Amino acid sequence: MAPPQISPSILSADFARLAEDVERIADSADWVHVDVMDNHFVPNLTLGLPVVEALLKHSALPLDCHLMIEDPDRWAPAYAEAGAGSVTIHAEAAKAPIRTLRAIRAAGARAALGINPATPVEPYEDLLGEIDMLLLMTVEPGFGGQRFLDVVLPKVRRARQLIRDRDLPVWLQVDGGVSEETIERCAEAGADVFVAGSAVYGADDPGEAVRKLRGQAEGAASR
Repeated sequence: MAPPQISPSILSADFARLAEDVERIADSADWVHVDVMDNHFVPNLTLGLPVVEALLKHSALPLDCHLMIEDPDRWAPAYAEAGAGSVTIHAEAAKAPIRTLRAIRAAGARAALGINPATPVEPYEDLLGEIDMLLLMTVEPGFGGQRFLDVVLPKVRRARQLIRDRDLPVWLQVDGGVSEETIERCAEAGADVFVAGSAVYGADDPGEAVRKLRGQAEGAASR
């Protein structure tokens, strides 16, 4: 497993002050998690490639772009070409996942596959060699601030075992409801990249919130 990494989600930030809110975590976070939603794959509309291109000019942190959109095969490579550090496509939406994941890597980004809470991980075991990160949703995708779904934790454990069995350097990310109350359970189950939105941007000091979450994850991972 990689050392714990924290990827604060700007879905919970102030959209009118995104550059400033990203700066507030610049010294503590590992990534900036960008939730791209299209109001089709998920019931919400957020932001897209133009905002990502603008953020890239102002962020010292790499962007972790999570595409919750229809037809990611068409759109995902452009995020990598723009300069995103990581691009996630959803298994439920991709029609040609291998081709798209390879295109993301070819454009210079880490390629990731996202899986919704009710989607089993085992059918995608053969794709582990094509990805740099596996994202397991721990809420239903589409909205921030949702309650963490403990039912996903056994899947996190199974996913970690699949990665170990193949001896692959694949990161395991959890996204949704990650907070001081849940991050340790996620780390103990085998996650090593943690998306936190409300827990970071709902705090008085987002940077300090990131540091606390990291400390909790490191402690749990070492047990």
